Amino acid sequence: MIEVVDALPPADRRSAFANAPMGIALTTPAGVLVDVNPALTTMLGYSAAELRGRSMLGLVHPEGVGAAREAQLTLTTQPDRPMRHETRVIRSDGSDVPVQITASWVPENADGPAHLVLIVEDITERKALEAQLVHRSLHDPLTGLPNRLLFHDRLRHALDRGHRENTPTCVLVIDLDGFKAINDELGHPMGDRVLMAFADRLSSVLRASDTAARLGGDEFSIVCENTERADAEALADRLRTAITEPLELDSARVPVGISIGIGTAPGGGDPVEVYERVVRAADDDMYADKSRRRPRPRR
Repeated sequence: MIEVVDALPPADRRSAFANAPMGIALTTPAGVLVDVNPALTTMLGYSAAELRGRSMLGLVHPEGVGAAREAQLTLTTQPDRPMRHETRVIRSDGSDVPVQITASWVPENADGPAHLVLIVEDITERKALEAQLVHRSLHDPLTGLPNRLLFHDRLRHALDRGHRENTPTCVLVIDLDGFKAINDELGHPMGDRVLMAFADRLSSVLRASDTAARLGGDEFSIVCENTERADAEALADRLRTAITEPLELDSARVPVGISIGIGTAPGGGDPVEVYERVVRAADDDMYADKSRRRPRPRR
């Protein structure tokens, strides 16, 4: 696109520059803004006069300045290679906008000195869509809780941190008692509502550092970083208290019981070795709790 614009007569080139739907800037080789088009002034909230003479790097969010400077250096040392990178730029009101900047080098010629042409595209919508897709891939669509994939990622991070800092990690596995009967007697739509209501009560007892997840079906789990077993048991007690009252779903009051198992990973252990062991221990403990709570058949 830049090559096509450069091939136009000067008057047409100016018209293309002024009417382009994306932001365009001309800068010196050092990155000082020489000219900007209306789309860029609208995007950034500055007038053209306010932008001319400013450093483009000065508009980049501080977190992206290093990468932008590196891209600029690469472009000046490898002028035949257009550079494209994503960053955030600061608007006049202090907010920032995600952009994709494509930069090309224009050598000195009859029309003027060497300069850089920057195409600045607002990628807010694309970033929002990407974030939405990532969120969907890592969260349960019914309850909104992290899914199994994100749960295991959080657990690995917790175990890695426990290994480095010699702090314990606890895992709680929670299973709803009699959930199959709820589905069979009240129907799957009501079963889904029970899972959503339970997820809300589960979330209400968590600490900020805990991660609750729905692993599938009626199985939930919690990762507790830097947590001794006694604290994990206190969390389990809070959860049991939270579901003492039946779930209120329209005119129906649905009682829900839970079985909870706890696995503990002492600090300093090899995360790879501890990973499966702590999950298996929590599962075994949960099934033992379910067995203790199961009504004994009458003789």
